[in-house]
Amino acid sequence: MNNRQGGLGRGLGALIPSDVTDDADATFQTVAVSSIRPNSYQPRDHFDEATLDALTNSVRELGVLQPLLVRRDGDGYELIAGERRWRAAKRAGLQDVPVIVREADDMSSLEQALVENLHRQDLNALEEAAAYQQLVDDFDMTQDQVATRVGKSRSAVANTLRLLGLPTSIQRYLTDGRLSAGHGRALLGVDTADQDAFAQRIIDEELTVRAVEQILRDRDASDDDPDSPDSPTPDSSPPAPKVRSAAELELEQRLSDHLSTSVGVVAGATRGRITIDFADLDDLERLSRIILTGKTH
Repeated sequence: MNNRQGGLGRGLGALIPSDVTDDADATFQTVAVSSIRPNSYQPRDHFDEATLDALTNSVRELGVLQPLLVRRDGDGYELIAGERRWRAAKRAGLQDVPVIVREADDMSSLEQALVENLHRQDLNALEEAAAYQQLVDDFDMTQDQVATRVGKSRSAVANTLRLLGLPTSIQRYLTDGRLSAGHGRALLGVDTADQDAFAQRIIDEELTVRAVEQILRDRDASDDDPDSPDSPTPDSSPPAPKVRSAAELELEQRLSDHLSTSVGVVAGATRGRITIDFADLDDLERLSRIILTGKTH
């Protein structure tokens, strides 16, 4: 077994943020890998094997170049953030790893674990949604408070949480990467009985999120006009997406970015339509405030 130590070596001072080393409640030290246990509030429950193998090889050659963040737990330590590095150190056969030991309650532990994952290696959409839901359920936080904690808009948090309402089969597609979070949000607008079939169509035809949103808008427009020749029969598939101008797509993106939600723009020969998605009444009030006052805060 490789007994390489987990010390940081040269450049230690440059590798540890000053706001950590200056914290009177935080100390830097080297501890046994076996004395650390995973964070019980860790939002991630899946670690990509290929990425973890690559990190393990790096750790085996160079050691752990960034200290783990831990808190004391009885005779040992509990991870606050850095589980990938800890797992890689165990696989590489390291006996000791560098850590920053600091005091942290359960709230701080979950928050710091989530924020590190979001900023360093993204959680998949469902892991992110589960972590947000845990903040709401276990710590009585509102969606506004969750958004403030993780540095995202309230609508972004609300739309991510909505993914937990999708069928298990579609959630599996989100987890393994066959569908994106954008696809999942679009599928929330499809009747429950049709979601699985539509999800499979997205995968088979490799439809983009924009194409899916356009299909749904075209279908809704046809439903509003039952005499339209494009109106689907009960057994027919949704119409194929229409070719759209660059101006439509650019305006759609600008509005989506400004309002922090999905916006659809459809320009017809004599009239057009703008559709704006909202999560709930609070989100609708937020959008109304932006539209009426021009202020995003």
